[in-house]
Amino acid sequence: MTAEGIVGEYVGLKDDTDADLLAMQMGDFYEFFGEDARVVGEELDLKVSERSSGGETYEMAGVPVDDLTPYLKALVERGYRVAVADQHETDGGHERRVSRVVTPGTLVDPSGDDAQYLAAAVRDGGAVGLAFVDITTGRFRVTELSGADADSRALTELYRFAPTELLPGPELRGDDAFLDRVRERVDATLTLHATEAFAPGRARHAVREQFGENTAASVGLDESGQAVRAAGAALSYVEETGVGALASVTRLQSYGADDHVSVDATTQRNLELTEPMTDAGVSLFSTIDHTTTSAGGRLLKEWLGRPIRRRGELEARQDAVTALSADAMTRERLRELLGGAYDLERLASRAASGSLDAPGMLRVRDTLGLVPDLAEAVESSPRLADSPVAEALADLDREAVRDLHAELREALAADPPKTLTEGGLIRPDYDEELAELVEAHDEAVEWIQTLAERESEKHGISRLSVDRNKTDGYYIQVGKSEAETVPDHYEGIKTLKNSERYVHPELEEKEREILRLEERRGDLEYDIFRELRDEVGERAQLLQDVGRVLAELDVYAALAAHAVRNDWTRPELTDDDVLHVEAGRHPVVEQSVEFVPNDLHLDRERRFLVVTGPNMSGKSTYMRQAALVTLLAQVGSFVPADSARVGLVDGVFTRVGALDELAQGRSTFMVEMQELSNILHSATEESLVILDEVGRGTATYDGISIAWAATEYLHNEVRAKTLFATHYHELTGLADHLDRVANVHVAAEEEDGDVTFLRTVEEGPTDRSYGVHVADLAGVPEPVVDRARDVLDRLRREKAIEAKGSSSGETVQAVFDLGSGGFRGEANADGGESDVGGGEGDPLDPARKSVLEELRGADVNETPPVELMAKVQEWQRRLDGE
Repeated sequence: MTAEGIVGEYVGLKDDTDADLLAMQMGDFYEFFGEDARVVGEELDLKVSERSSGGETYEMAGVPVDDLTPYLKALVERGYRVAVADQHETDGGHERRVSRVVTPGTLVDPSGDDAQYLAAAVRDGGAVGLAFVDITTGRFRVTELSGADADSRALTELYRFAPTELLPGPELRGDDAFLDRVRERVDATLTLHATEAFAPGRARHAVREQFGENTAASVGLDESGQAVRAAGAALSYVEETGVGALASVTRLQSYGADDHVSVDATTQRNLELTEPMTDAGVSLFSTIDHTTTSAGGRLLKEWLGRPIRRRGELEARQDAVTALSADAMTRERLRELLGGAYDLERLASRAASGSLDAPGMLRVRDTLGLVPDLAEAVESSPRLADSPVAEALADLDREAVRDLHAELREALAADPPKTLTEGGLIRPDYDEELAELVEAHDEAVEWIQTLAERESEKHGISRLSVDRNKTDGYYIQVGKSEAETVPDHYEGIKTLKNSERYVHPELEEKEREILRLEERRGDLEYDIFRELRDEVGERAQLLQDVGRVLAELDVYAALAAHAVRNDWTRPELTDDDVLHVEAGRHPVVEQSVEFVPNDLHLDRERRFLVVTGPNMSGKSTYMRQAALVTLLAQVGSFVPADSARVGLVDGVFTRVGALDELAQGRSTFMVEMQELSNILHSATEESLVILDEVGRGTATYDGISIAWAATEYLHNEVRAKTLFATHYHELTGLADHLDRVANVHVAAEEEDGDVTFLRTVEEGPTDRSYGVHVADLAGVPEPVVDRARDVLDRLRREKAIEAKGSSSGETVQAVFDLGSGGFRGEANADGGESDVGGGEGDPLDPARKSVLEELRGADVNETPPVELMAKVQEWQRRLDGE
C-alpha cells in the first residue's frame, strides 16, 4: 500500500472516533502517523521517522504489539484519549478496524494493583446518584444520596473510591463550584459523556440489559432514581469505548452511604489512612499491610477508606482475625499458599473481554488449584474449622471450582508459549484431532532426525549432517572433501568455507509436510484456546467469587499477623455511646519510637475533652490515635491497646491542618473555618470529632471566641464525642460551665530550667505551653531563646495587674472572665473582694479606683499591643504611687 493509502486509512479510522490519537496495528507494531506521531514522539520520547513511498512522505512512530499497554497508560495519564485499531487476517489478506478507545477509566493495565474506578454522577433536585465500575475486576457499585448535604456526601464517596475518570451528568456540568471541589479532592479526568446516556429511560434499559429485568428492584433501587441513571451512563460509556469489559460486570451492588462510617477527604488525609501527607510520612495502610496478594492489598485499602457500621459483619471479621491470631501454624500456611495466588478478579475481566493470554490462563489454573489446599488447612484446624474463614471457603461453589481447574489442567501445556498461534499451547491428548496432528508431526520430525544416519550409511559419506535455519529451511550439509561423492539427486543450495549444503526432493516434501502440520496445529490450538477462554469468561462470576474470598483470607491473615507482632487486642464493639481505651497507642508512631501508652474515656456524661499541654508533647498524637483506634475497630481489626470498648460511630471528622490549601491560595483561617463549618453541619451525636488548635489563624481573642462558641455548639447541639486540643488555656474554664466537658493535659516536668515531656495524659488542665523550650529544642539561636525567656518572664509578671497598698497589704487584680466575656477586677484586703467599678461601699482609694475604672473601659481587642503595654506600665506606676 502506498504512503497515501496508509495515511488515508489511518485518517479514516481516526475520524470514526472522538479520540485524540490512534494506534494502528501494522504487523508486529502499532504505528502512529503524521501529527499523532509527532505528539507521541514528544510525550513518550519515541523516535519519529520519515518514510517515503510513491513520492509521498509521511512521519511515523511505532511501538511493539506486546508493549502497547505501558505506552497507552502513559498517554492516558497525560490526558489523551487513544483509539486502538487492530489488524485482523482475512481470506484476501487483512483488514483493520477500531476495537476500543482507551481513557483513564477504561484502561486495562494488568500490572496495576490498585482499584481503577470509572465513576458517573448525576443530580436531580436534592438527590445525587453515583455509580462506580472497575472494569479490571468487574465490580459495579451504586448509591443514591439525598438531603441538604448530598453534594458534600457525594464528594466524600468520590474521594473514597478515587476514580480515575468521572462522567458528570447534565445537571452537574454547569455547577462550577461542585466540579471545582471535585478537582481539588479527586485526581480524576472529567469526561463529558453523551447527555442521552443519562436519560432515565435509556439508563433503565442499559441496567436491565446488563443485569436482568428486575435486578435494580432486587437490590433496593428505584428504577427511576438517580443511582440507576448513573449506572446506565457508566454502562453506556464502557460499551461505547469498546474495551469488551461488560461481560465481566456480572453483579450490581447497591450500597447505602449510611452503611459506612463517614470519613471525608479531609479526615482521610489528616489521619493518613492510605496516603502519607508528606514524602517522609507513613500511612496506616503501609504500616499494617502484610497481605501477600495484590487483591488482598486492594481490599485492605478499601476497608480502611470505607469502614462500616454493621456490627454483625464487624464481629465476624473480628472472629476471623481472632482465630488466625490463635493458630500461628495455620495462619502461616495460609499466607504461604496465598503467596502463590494471582488476581482472579482481574483475570476474570480479561477472560471475559477476550484479552487473556496463555500465561494468564495458567494463572487462573494455578490459583483455582489452591482452593482445595486452603480448605484442607482451614478445616483441619480446630480454631478455624468453625470460623468465618471456613465459612467463606464453604460458600464457594467448590465443585465448579474443581471442574474448571481440572479442565484447565487437562487442556493447558505445562509451559505454553506466549504466542497463541505458535503451537505447544494445548496438551495433545486433550483433543483427538490435535493428537493425530501431533503424532503425524512427530513422525515427520523423527524422519528428519534420523535422515543423516540413513544418508551417511546409504552413500558412504562420513561427514554428513542435517539441520535447519530460517533462511535455508531443512538442508543436508557435507564436508568439502566428500562433496564429489554426493548422489546426483542432491541439489546444491549454498557453498561454505569447509562444506556444501544440499536438498533433495524427499527432504523438501517432508519439510512442506512439517510446515503444514505446524500451521494446522497452531490454528487448531488457537481455536481450542479461544473456546477455553470463552468458557472461563462465561464463569467470570465464579472467578470473581473465588478472588474475593482469597482477598478476604489474605486481609484476615495480614491483620492477625500484625496484631500478634505488635500486641494488639480485640476491641469490644458496643451500641453504647462510649470510647474507653486502656493503654492506647498510635498504630503508626509506635513502630518507630518507644511509645508511652495513654488511657481515654468518653461516654454520655464525659463527651468533650479539652486537651492542653506543651508544644511537641503529643497532644495531636493522642487525639489521632483515638480516631485511628475507632476506625480500626470499625474495619474489623484488632487495635493498639491493652483493652478497648468502642461504641460504633457514624463518622469521624478532623480539623488539624491546611498546608495543601495554602498552596492553592487560601488562607489558613479560611480553611480552618470551612473545615469547622463542615464538621458543625455534618457531625451527629454518634460521631467522633477531632479538633486541633481551632481559631489560631486569627487574632487571639477572635480565636478564643470562635473556639469557645464552637465548643458550646458541639456540646449543646451536636453532642458528638469530641477531643479538642488548644493552646488557649482560657478554654479550660469550659469544664466549669458545661456539664460534659473535662480537661486533660499531656504532662511535663521542669527542673532547673530543663523540661521533660512525659507523654502521659493526666486529668485536669495545664497552665503552661513551654513554647520557649520547644524553640530551644528546635535549634533557634541561643540569643533569641534567652531574649524570649526574658520577655516571657516580663509578660507573666504583667499578666495580672497587682497593686499592693503600702500599709494595708491590699491587692488588686484584673483577670479576663470568659464566663461574662469581659474583665473582672478583684481587690483583696483582709480577704475582701469587689468588682471593678466598685459600689457605694468600695474600699479602694480614689487613685486605685481610677485605675480600675480605666481598666474596665479598656478595649483589649482594639488596642494595639505596644499601646496596651504602655498603658499597663502607666497603671503600675500610678498604683505604686509614683
